[in-house]
Amino acid sequence: MRYHDPKLHQTSRGGAAGFTLIELMVVLTIIGVLLALLLPAVQQSREAMRATQCKNNLRQIALALHQFHDVHQAFPPASIKPRPDGDQSQICGSSEATWLIRLLPYLERSQQYAEWDVSAPFMNHSEEVRRRAVPHYLCPSRRGPDNAVSEAQQVLLAAPCGCGFDIVLPAGATSDYAGNLGDLSPGANYSVNDFYWGGNGTGVLINSRGVCDLLKPLGWIDRISFTKLQDGSSNTLLVGEMHIPRGKLNVPPHNGAAYNGDHFSAYARIAGPGAPLQRPDGIEASYTIGTYRFGSWHHETVNFALADGSVRSLSYHMSTSVLGHLAHRQDAAPAAEN
Repeated sequence: MRYHDPKLHQTSRGGAAGFTLIELMVVLTIIGVLLALLLPAVQQSREAMRATQCKNNLRQIALALHQFHDVHQAFPPASIKPRPDGDQSQICGSSEATWLIRLLPYLERSQQYAEWDVSAPFMNHSEEVRRRAVPHYLCPSRRGPDNAVSEAQQVLLAAPCGCGFDIVLPAGATSDYAGNLGDLSPGANYSVNDFYWGGNGTGVLINSRGVCDLLKPLGWIDRISFTKLQDGSSNTLLVGEMHIPRGKLNVPPHNGAAYNGDHFSAYARIAGPGAPLQRPDGIEASYTIGTYRFGSWHHETVNFALADGSVRSLSYHMSTSVLGHLAHRQDAAPAAEN
């Protein structure tokens, strides 16, 4: 006869081992709390990795600019831009390729560079060529190359003076990094001295007047070399993250076609008094003045490459006067604060 031990058949109601509903809820609650505590740490870790990659991009861009300088004995022009009062021999250019295209051979993208004629207008190139993004020019905290193209649209384009006019901005690949055009000291009043005209910028990657042949720019006049960085290469900004408000990625004029030399805010920015570092969710001072500033989507800092090739993270809280000294290549006032 087989013996049955009744204890082996006790249910949880009678005290056998097992989870009650209350115990299960407690366990699930603990797991939920642990996940809630862990998620911010995971997100912070991911952002730290993205910020590191952003700095690496800037380091690679700075190295490429140094190599360009070695070959041409000058940094590339931000774009070719004549001055309103310029000599007739210098009236050429405006919408040709920007510094981001000229730099491609030094970023191991010679095949992509071969598709461009840097002395021809942006719109003379095929749509496929104009829309091809470069991963080196994108901050991973914002996007990847599959989400880096602005579509053509009509916008109200504003100037620092508060003036504005309607214009159609063409489609093209976008960038998260901009060249340092300098500060606002030359002026921004639609005069011939304004910072955006050829040769007027106080930074390193400035708009330059062209060496013209039959209205075609075959070279550039305003050549900025290391010898012109009188404040020292370690005290001069070279390239930085551009301010783009959240929700405005690929939306011109905040983030337009970066290879098109027509509109400087797509490929260059200014910094200093009147143009502080701009938070992505901050209130812009006036009109679309924010489209001329540097800024990032990182928590408290904006990443820059300096002219000596180093990369620094500058605080949003730094004084605009110090920022202006860093943006100006020869104001005889090296920045002491970082």
